[in-house]
Amino acid sequence: MRLEQLQAFLAVAETGSFQKAAKLCDVTQSTISRQVQGLEAEVGLPLLHRGAQAKLTVAGDRFFPHALKICREWKSALNQLAELSEGKQSELCVAAIHSVCAQFLPPVLQRFCVERPNVQLRVTSLGSDRALKVLRDGLVDVAIVMNDSRLTASSETVVSTLFDESVEVLMAADHPLARYDEVPWEELARYEHVVFKDGYGMQRLVRDAFDRQNMTFKAALELNTLDAFRGIVRQGNLISLLPKSALLEAVRDPGLTVRAIAPNPSFPSLMRQVVVVTTQDRLAIPPIAQFYDLVCELVPRSVESTMLKNMITYSNPK
Repeated sequence: MRLEQLQAFLAVAETGSFQKAAKLCDVTQSTISRQVQGLEAEVGLPLLHRGAQAKLTVAGDRFFPHALKICREWKSALNQLAELSEGKQSELCVAAIHSVCAQFLPPVLQRFCVERPNVQLRVTSLGSDRALKVLRDGLVDVAIVMNDSRLTASSETVVSTLFDESVEVLMAADHPLARYDEVPWEELARYEHVVFKDGYGMQRLVRDAFDRQNMTFKAALELNTLDAFRGIVRQGNLISLLPKSALLEAVRDPGLTVRAIAPNPSFPSLMRQVVVVTTQDRLAIPPIAQFYDLVCELVPRSVESTMLKNMITYSNPK
C-alpha cells in the first residue's frame, strides 16, 4: 500500500469523480484509476462504485476514516520535520557535569535564550557516564562531560574539546598535607579520600591514576555534590582529588586548602579534559547546532576568564 493510492482514493471519495480527483491531484485520470484499482487489489474488496458519480461501497465507507487518518498523520509528520529543519524546535535538552553547570555554562544559556527565545532550554547536572547515556538514549540533545574515548568514540558521535585542567588536592586548612606546596603521590596514598559516586568520570580517573602507580586508593566516602565535598573535607583528615574548576569556591574558604599534586617520573601529571558531545543527526537541527557552536565558542573563554579572576582573588584576598 502506497500513500499515493490512499490519496487517490480519498480524492475520488471526496469529489465523487475520477476526473475531478485527477485535477485535484494534478495527475491523469488513468493514473487515478490505476492507483485506486491497485489499492482495491491489495485490500481485496471494491472500495468505490463506478458510475455517473463515484460512491463508496460498504468496504470503502469502513476504510475511508482510516485512510483519512493515515494521510493526516503523514502530513503532520512532514510538517513537524519541516519545522525541525527550519529551527522551530520547542525545547532543547542539555546534560552537563556539575562544575561546568555552575561556573561556565551560564553565559551560553543567556546568549542562547536571547537568540532563540522560542526554544525552551532544559539543563540537567549529571555525572559524565550518566550524561552520555541519556544522550545515547535520546533524552538530551547535547552533553558536556569529562572525556573518555571508551565512551565517546562512535561513528555517530561528534566531540569537541573545550578545555583541559589539572586535578588538585582539597583538604582542611589544618591538614598535615597542607605543609606541602605540591603533595607527593606517596602522601596521597596514606589518607582516605572522598570521591564522586560510581558512574562519575572523576572516580574512574583517580582510581586509574593510583592503579597505574601500583598504589592503593583508599575511598572512604562517595558523594555527588561539590558542597558536600567541601563540607566533609573541612571537618577532618579526609582529602579529595578534584579538577581545578570544581575548587573555585574552596580557595575562598578559610577552612579549606587546595594543593597541587607533585609530578613524579612515572606519572608526570593528573589532568582531565572536558568536551561537548552530540550526534551527527542532531547537528542538522539549527537550534542544536547553534547551541553546540555557542558552547565551543563561549565555554573556553569563560574558563580562561574565571580562572584568571580566581587567581587574582586567591593571590590578593580582601
